[in-house]
Amino acid sequence: MRKLLIPLFAAVGLLTGAATASAAPTSGVNDYSCTPSAQHPEPVVLVHGLGANGPLNFATLAPTLAGHGYCVFYLTYGTGILGPTVGGLKPMEDSAAELGAFVDKVRVATGAAKVDIVGHSEGSTVPAYYLKFLGGAAKVTHFVGFGANYAGTSLDGLATLATLLHLGPALTGVGCASCAEYLPGSDFLTRLDAGGVAVPGPTYTNIVSKYDTVVTPYTSGIFTAPNATDIVLQDHCSLDFTGHLGQAVDPNVASFVLNALDPSSPVRCQPFFDPGA
Repeated sequence: MRKLLIPLFAAVGLLTGAATASAAPTSGVNDYSCTPSAQHPEPVVLVHGLGANGPLNFATLAPTLAGHGYCVFYLTYGTGILGPTVGGLKPMEDSAAELGAFVDKVRVATGAAKVDIVGHSEGSTVPAYYLKFLGGAAKVTHFVGFGANYAGTSLDGLATLATLLHLGPALTGVGCASCAEYLPGSDFLTRLDAGGVAVPGPTYTNIVSKYDTVVTPYTSGIFTAPNATDIVLQDHCSLDFTGHLGQAVDPNVASFVLNALDPSSPVRCQPFFDPGA
């Protein structure tokens, strides 16, 4: 168990340094000369969570996807008073528009008609808005959200995230417009949930953990729709004890993501312990 815990603590430590750390683009990622293969014709756009950024949030998943033959891209969106490495702070409507522009940039560069989107936490909520209200459904084949959140979270959940990211009160203060939108009953969530989150066209895959203490309740990340699949990690991988941040480095989450993008990719479970929430 000791050998298992050491790399996992290191990985979660990498994520919780998102407020101050910077990183060079991961090898094989954000390569605008990448040509999608016949097996994986849609480039994958990765969308980070609240208080994070592209390079750090996807330091594990981005090279994993690239290693499976995907053209992989990420952005850092919604930055504000905390600087260019802390994203997701602006109103989620604005961030969704920023995502839309990035998707178009990827499509033009790669020649792909559509992309796949994979997002963590707020990286599920922002794309859901983009798909529903900004024309994204016509440009996306598969949408996968892990640590997903479509119905908001409690103030305790936001405070937990701020503590884990070492951002103190910043995520719940005036510098974080998206935080207010995450409170249940907000105008943003009311609009997103009206008539259902999903729209026809893309497939939706929602991945959540029973041990998530940031998205509370964790069921805020699942919904019923004809084109949606809901995955509670522990219903499939009983020895997975990941919380919220750890889903970014969880090999079981990566396995489900790969399967959602390509059903021929098998799902394999392994024990995973996440010391973070």
